[in-house]
Amino acid sequence: KATQALPSAPTMDATPKQSLQLVSQNLVTDNVSVVEGDMAIISCRVKNNDDSVIQLLNPNRQTIYFRDMRPLKDARFQLVNFSDNELRVSLSNVSLSDEGRYVCQLYTDPPQEAYADITVLIPPGNPIIEARDEVLSEGNETEMTCTAMSSKPAATIKWMKGDKELPGKPKVELTYDKMYTVTSRLTFTVSKEDDGVPVVCIVDHPAVKDFQAQKYLEVQYKPEVKIVVEFPQGLTREGENLELTCQAKGKPQPQRVNWVKVDDDVPSHAVITGSDLYIENLNKSYNGTYRCVASNSVGESYDDYILYVYDSRAGEGAPRTVDHAVIGGVVAVVVFAMLCLLIILGRYFARHKGTYFTHEAKGADDAADADTAIINAEGGHTNSDEKKEYYI
Repeated sequence: KATQALPSAPTMDATPKQSLQLVSQNLVTDNVSVVEGDMAIISCRVKNNDDSVIQLLNPNRQTIYFRDMRPLKDARFQLVNFSDNELRVSLSNVSLSDEGRYVCQLYTDPPQEAYADITVLIPPGNPIIEARDEVLSEGNETEMTCTAMSSKPAATIKWMKGDKELPGKPKVELTYDKMYTVTSRLTFTVSKEDDGVPVVCIVDHPAVKDFQAQKYLEVQYKPEVKIVVEFPQGLTREGENLELTCQAKGKPQPQRVNWVKVDDDVPSHAVITGSDLYIENLNKSYNGTYRCVASNSVGESYDDYILYVYDSRAGEGAPRTVDHAVIGGVVAVVVFAMLCLLIILGRYFARHKGTYFTHEAKGADDAADADTAIINAEGGHTNSDEKKEYYI
């Protein structure tokens, strides 16, 4: 049973000394936010207390604690700390009915009061995603909703598609039990790249973290078609064979692939096997555009191959022309080197061409023999070394 607040202390004359003490006492407390079911701590603090009594009152002005005594018969309130400067009380298993303004009161003349507002947070239920369409087709618009029910305060909702944030349209409703229900509506157009991509609804609320739900998109799209040339690798010449393969991929997978020739009929002896087109013994009458067409429940797509048949010897001369050019270049370099060598040799021989003179002994004309001629020569035998002839 709750008791009323105790009477205030007797009034004393306010002397200048007492007034100074009142100003310096500074009674303070803090607001508290607590999740429903958790524990709240209320702290009444005084600076420079002069032994004045501290008490804590509930929103109905009923005394919870007077000094270290608990007149209120509610065992959820427990004393955590009591001193001249602080009265700290815990409230366990907080419920919505505990929300309100609590009063810290200091018995002075006049009494001082400080207020602690307890806010009870109630987390929303698990977010729920609902989609208008379970299976989507590329290019179509779809709609999703995400709901966060029965929270306090109202939650906020954010949408993500893959790693891209999308804007939603929120709607907030206050229910009969003073709770908030938030519904966000998302509208967007899907493409084939969205197939398998998660759409995530993220709920933001002070009482919870990382609260989300997701749904994976299933998108159907028309086929992607590509023609691959299996043979020949290069020019298509007369008399050769042609083989084409049509590659088609879609969701759902195309079950049928057709080959047609634009503005004409496919050659009568062409062989079509599933996605393959085979033509033997090509000639120029087969020239034209060959088209592969694939379809599924979403739509139809195609790819074209333009056939141009060349002469049977087309493209063969090019390699030989290149070979002759290379050979001609090599021969030209060799001839130029030989000409340069001949010019250098000619200049060398011309520089060393001349007349050679011998120094024969004078007076040898009248000599009877060679020995006499040497003896009779000018200078005699002593100059014989200087008269020698050298030939290089």
